[in-house]
Amino acid sequence: MPTAYEDVPFSELLHHPAATTRRLDSVRALRLRRRDAGDLALMRVDQMEQDTSVMDFASRLLAGLVRTENIAALRQVLPEALPWSTFLPADDIDTLLSELVDTARGAVALDNLAPIALLLTQWRHSAEIYADPALLDILTREPDGDLGSVPMPEAAE
Repeated sequence: MPTAYEDVPFSELLHHPAATTRRLDSVRALRLRRRDAGDLALMRVDQMEQDTSVMDFASRLLAGLVRTENIAALRQVLPEALPWSTFLPADDIDTLLSELVDTARGAVALDNLAPIALLLTQWRHSAEIYADPALLDILTREPDGDLGSVPMPEAAE
């Protein structure tokens, strides 16, 4: 079974493409380090399809659990998967689970996991606020705190 990934300078791929790509026989992916831009990942298509298949399964399983009476079990084990979720109010946990299911199903359908990562980051930031009583007080204090919904901006002319 290949290891997770290996760091490789991007220039190595450019100068020795065949030798570099052969390394994918012993690792799942290559992390191509670039100096002036974000790193890239290089992986075999079959590995990408396997990862997508696993994500599809996980999102469908999660959706099924949320739709059934197992929601209490999900609430109970969520802190193992997302330790910061312990700082969220109970109502927010239900919203998080619902949004996570919808986002995961949509993301898998698009073969793009970025929406799931974004959603988890947003909820983690919410937990950071709830974990800090002083920050929560500042952000919820009227009139300087949360002022409610923001109207949709008017279209540019």
